[in-house]
Amino acid sequence: MKEIIQLLMAGAGSLGFAILYNIRGKKLWVIAAGGIAAWGVYLATQQLTGNDYASSFTACVVLTLYAEVMAIIFRTPVTVFLVSVAIPLIPGAPLYRAMNSLMHGSVEDFAREGIYAFLFAASMAAGITLTTLVFRTMRAKRYHRRHL
Repeated sequence: MKEIIQLLMAGAGSLGFAILYNIRGKKLWVIAAGGIAAWGVYLATQQLTGNDYASSFTACVVLTLYAEVMAIIFRTPVTVFLVSVAIPLIPGAPLYRAMNSLMHGSVEDFAREGIYAFLFAASMAAGITLTTLVFRTMRAKRYHRRHL
């Protein structure tokens, strides 16, 4: 039950940011579904590995593939989908705890939470970057073969 609520809230979060970015029509529901899928992959990977960094990396690989495909289908820039779908994965709570610890003078807690948030965000960036690189390289090769 807890996981279902998490999935629905991930979809609502992605949907909210899509509305904030003034996205309309069918794209809204595609983005909400992408947020649900990204969080679902994160939860599934978390169950399998128990590693937050591997889970965020895997979820970002899947969400980037999703965003790339949806961008082609809707003839829209990838960032429209990528940014909104990635919102549920942003490590907001650790960033808040790090800043709160810093404000209260707890350097150890600040370092622990800050390093966690940084590594989590770095694993997200790695998943997005590597997937984009592979996807675009494959598309370029396919385009090249077709136009030779």
